[in-house]
Amino acid sequence: MHDPSPAPGPWAIEADNLWKRYRRRWALQECSFRVPAGRVCAMVGPNGAGKSTFLGIAARLVQPSSGSLRLCGVPVSDPAVLSRVAYLAQDKPLYPRFTVADTLRLGRELNPRWDQALAERIVRSGNIAPSARVGTLSGGQRTRVAFALAFGKRPDLLLLDEPMSDLDPLARDELSGLLMAEAAEHGTTVLMSSHMLSEVEEMCDHLLVLADGRLRMAGPADALVPAHTLVTGLAVDGRVPPELTEHHTVVEARVSGRQFSALVRPNGPLAGTPGAPAAAAWDTLSPSLEEVLLACMRAPGAPALVLDEPRKETAA
Repeated sequence: MHDPSPAPGPWAIEADNLWKRYRRRWALQECSFRVPAGRVCAMVGPNGAGKSTFLGIAARLVQPSSGSLRLCGVPVSDPAVLSRVAYLAQDKPLYPRFTVADTLRLGRELNPRWDQALAERIVRSGNIAPSARVGTLSGGQRTRVAFALAFGKRPDLLLLDEPMSDLDPLARDELSGLLMAEAAEHGTTVLMSSHMLSEVEEMCDHLLVLADGRLRMAGPADALVPAHTLVTGLAVDGRVPPELTEHHTVVEARVSGRQFSALVRPNGPLAGTPGAPAAAAWDTLSPSLEEVLLACMRAPGAPALVLDEPRKETAA
């Protein structure tokens, strides 16, 4: 069936000053960022950081307290979003009395761009009988059927909340490959929350880091990671040298005995800045993605680094 909706623009997600309050607790505060179309984006953060709240807002299940969110160029409140977005919740809700075939038929009846062949292929590769009732399947099998529903919809934007936590390594590898292939071949944007940092490093080319309901870091992984440097050297009076803290942004620092180590966003050369010691005084290394993510989550009070903030004229 032909889908009359226009093609998505360059931004799959545009959040502008998004807030969400639950009674006395703020789950999201001042979240502003953009995610380009066609990216596989990881949303990372500790429990309670606001990841599921944001995904709930994007899936139209949660109403934001203030701010705006656009998906594929359309305000999230517009019903036109429904055909463009697929959401896979952490608990993978499915009708337990339906057979697998019934579940896929439901997807076909409700979605104008449904790809039956793709959905059946995902189910078949897990050796799941179409006649099996969903309630009799294992957790990993139910996850595979839920993936089939999400992919079969052929969305422009796929929202995944901890999607692979109950999959075995082989299934995780297969479905990870499917995610990356969809983004590459069909321009599908994937936003997935995950606690598995190795999975994030292998699959994702864009990052969102949340802590305490606030955005700590956002942008392309190949720009965010090189913006950081690991610095080690002699501590000064039991502290990180002031020459480092005064001239550079220190995300996280630790002192052990006479030595310090710090993850730094350099604001210029680490040696040669006014008052800085000679190059030999500090050792510098390039951090891994995992080291950068862990430091940002451990230090929620550090300055945020957001490379793609929405322009005010794009806000709804």
